[in-house]
Amino acid sequence: MTHEPELTSPVDLCLPNGRLNPAAVGWTRRPLHRANLRGWGRTKRWEYWGIVTPDHIVGLVASSLDYAGVHGIYVLERATGRESSWDEVVPLARGARFPARGGEGEVEVRGGGLAIGVRQGPEGASVRAVADGVRLAVEVPLPPGHESLGVVVPWSRTRFQYTVKDVGRPVRGTLELRGETHEVGGPEAFAVLDHGRGRWPYAVTWNWAAGAAPGRAVQFGGKWTDGTGLTENALVVDGRLHKIGEELRWSYDRSDWLRTWRIDGERVTARFEPFHEKASRVNLGVVANETHQCFGRFSGRALADDGTEVSLDGLVGWAEEARNRW
Repeated sequence: MTHEPELTSPVDLCLPNGRLNPAAVGWTRRPLHRANLRGWGRTKRWEYWGIVTPDHIVGLVASSLDYAGVHGIYVLERATGRESSWDEVVPLARGARFPARGGEGEVEVRGGGLAIGVRQGPEGASVRAVADGVRLAVEVPLPPGHESLGVVVPWSRTRFQYTVKDVGRPVRGTLELRGETHEVGGPEAFAVLDHGRGRWPYAVTWNWAAGAAPGRAVQFGGKWTDGTGLTENALVVDGRLHKIGEELRWSYDRSDWLRTWRIDGERVTARFEPFHEKASRVNLGVVANETHQCFGRFSGRALADDGTEVSLDGLVGWAEEARNRW
């Protein structure tokens, strides 16, 4: 069992003065935090949906960084390795709408010819995205009893992040790509949500890995939580979350991103074999980002709360490193 405090009641992320509410620090099994953020310039809000099917991997990002809205649609065709992407930057994040609570309300962003909309409620989420040559319309049901990992990471009273990582959600609908319609669904299709609200330091590096297969899923993080006393590590078995409180050791080759990644700890021995690398770089001087997101397959094992060994063999997903100046 983890040493980290589990929160079970709704709580405000911030105090009335905009600083971190000490009572909000901890982790949850469902979204309980209200992101009552105040201040401008360091506030970040985003929703990222990743969808994996046997044929495609789709990534949607809707974000407000205060000074800009950065929105995008990405599609990988797994059989050929062909990538398609549509990205828009909207000054001052004009028109972006984000709810204060995860799992409810509507997300809506637009820029150029790109639009992303998410409607969330107790039964699940409806996700829509459209740009020139692509249209996604899927439902992401919330199964009864399904648990997600919410964590408040406290760098300081003025710099903190609330994240919800929801892995292994069922998904069904359609993806239209360059005039051809593809069905989304089935036991090997799943969705992952990364819901983020916080006030960030200027420079930060993170690792993130997520993978799923029927009945099993993992969520691992690294670097950005070091020294805070909280982690974003968890194993999900049949919808039940098993929180992993230890910082995990990440090992990978930055000169060859397609080599095997290793993620290890007392409760985790994971190997990740990439089959595709998605690389993105932006350098505007003061603002810069470099992300290497690799898609691939997991193997190894993780221990549930009761010590049961759970195989990670056959999980599909991604592992990434992101470096930001923002």
